[in-house]
Amino acid sequence: MAEVVLFHHIQGLTDGVRAFAEHLRAGGHTVHTPDLFDGERPATVDEGFALTKRIGDEALNGRADRAAADLPEGLVYAGFSWGAATAQRLAQTRPGAGGALLYEACLPVTGEWAIGPWPDRVPVQIHGMDKDPFFALEGDIDSARELVKIVGSDRAELFVYPGDRHLFTDSSLPSYDAEATALVVQRSRDFLDRVG
Repeated sequence: MAEVVLFHHIQGLTDGVRAFAEHLRAGGHTVHTPDLFDGERPATVDEGFALTKRIGDEALNGRADRAAADLPEGLVYAGFSWGAATAQRLAQTRPGAGGALLYEACLPVTGEWAIGPWPDRVPVQIHGMDKDPFFALEGDIDSARELVKIVGSDRAELFVYPGDRHLFTDSSLPSYDAEATALVVQRSRDFLDRVG
């Protein structure tokens, strides 16, 4: 079975993020859910961005690094939106990653904004909605397609769902889409079964 560190989105470690982690645990996987906001749960995406500015990137990156520091090699890095960027950074920079699950975000792996190349032999699975204003309309979906092309379809998958919701996998938010989330959970568990 796989061991996963799952980073929350910009609205914090919500009940919906915890519920998603429980769905992965139900597949027999170990899932850690660090709270990088120390219990704060911004009510909106904008309030979440304000909180991250107040805390600062350096402090937040340090919290994420400490959350992963004592976990074993072979760890699968996962995250939602803002947390997916954190997961991707660690998957690309921390030695021994077992895989990455990126929900509703994907950073570039080439060009001036890239944090570096994708590591050899690290599988990745990416999920997002085709009209999500953040994932689809701000370029993340293009980064995801490029990542799949670079890594190869034997180790990289992109799943795109119909809809325009962001944070659609969080059952505690109005943006929740139960049908799409059920598919995300199943595909994520299949991925974890393969890498675990």
